[in-house]
Amino acid sequence: MHSFDVGNTSQRADLFPSPVGETPPGAVACTNMSPLEALGLPELPADLIRVEEALRSSVAHSDPFLADVAGHLVAAGGKRLRPALTICSAYASSGASSSKHLERSASTDAISGGCSVELVHIGSLYHDDVIDEAETRRGVESVNSRWSNIVAILAGDFLLARASEIAASLGADVAALLASTITELCRGQILELQHTFDADHDRDTYLSAIAGKTASLFGTSCRIGGMVSGADEPTLDALTAFGEHLGMCFQIVDDILDLTAEAETLGKPAGNDIMEGVYTLPVICAREASPELRSMLGEKVTQDQANAIRDIVRKSDGLQIAREFANSEADQAKEALANAKALDPAITSGMCHLVETLIVRST
Repeated sequence: MHSFDVGNTSQRADLFPSPVGETPPGAVACTNMSPLEALGLPELPADLIRVEEALRSSVAHSDPFLADVAGHLVAAGGKRLRPALTICSAYASSGASSSKHLERSASTDAISGGCSVELVHIGSLYHDDVIDEAETRRGVESVNSRWSNIVAILAGDFLLARASEIAASLGADVAALLASTITELCRGQILELQHTFDADHDRDTYLSAIAGKTASLFGTSCRIGGMVSGADEPTLDALTAFGEHLGMCFQIVDDILDLTAEAETLGKPAGNDIMEGVYTLPVICAREASPELRSMLGEKVTQDQANAIRDIVRKSDGLQIAREFANSEADQAKEALANAKALDPAITSGMCHLVETLIVRST
């Protein structure tokens, strides 16, 4: 097992791309701002280091091979956005005065909750890489490529089981919530797989798939933060709604970037979704008005053909329609927090700024 050295700047770089400062109210989001910077909470990095330590502890095992495989992507780092949402939701539900923000520290239960949702996310990545036949993930060799598909599947199962164990330690309600979320993740992913290379894939099916595979875990990440902080049911529902709408926005923006950004920015081939037969919202919306595009979908394509499809989508209204969907989800996320009067506004303002930063990424 690799140990996490908080003094190792190469390990810290992915978690904390640059010092996290407080974002003034009404500040304009920047396209190069990391999620943690957007939240603008000086206390968050220290608590995310605690999550990192919990993650590494959770994948430790007496079998060194299992420990190495299970810890492979944990050691590779990541944005840790989901545990950050758990911790921020716990902060917001704690009722702490904004003037005391520098003294705020997440509870042990909030750290455990953040660890559990991140383990679910990482476990799902192990399975995704098998499905996609991916060779790399987060700048390192994927588990399926380094070892085998069978090892990757079983290691992903191990991580999901560990997440469930941790959730159970937080109470039956949290355990049940995480279990239902894993069910939703599977439902959404299966729905997406059912419609690969489906030239008639429609908006409603796309939205249902991403609600399951992405938004459900975002919502659960926020809800767990409120649950471990004793928030009442209306507040929990508001946090869940925020997370779910944020997750929808996050996925739509990610799908837009697959069509507009270049490979260097994405860390994968541009138009990768098209190559895999996953027709996302911009493609669906563009296809509705283009018989030419419809005729190019429905079968495997070369990189040159994928680039031609990207060009058609870029010149259509598909991207703008998708951005409007993302904007709507962003507005609903912010509205959910605005209606939750029990939440600390010093925290929810940062959470809203995170939403705005996502929207700027899509333009």
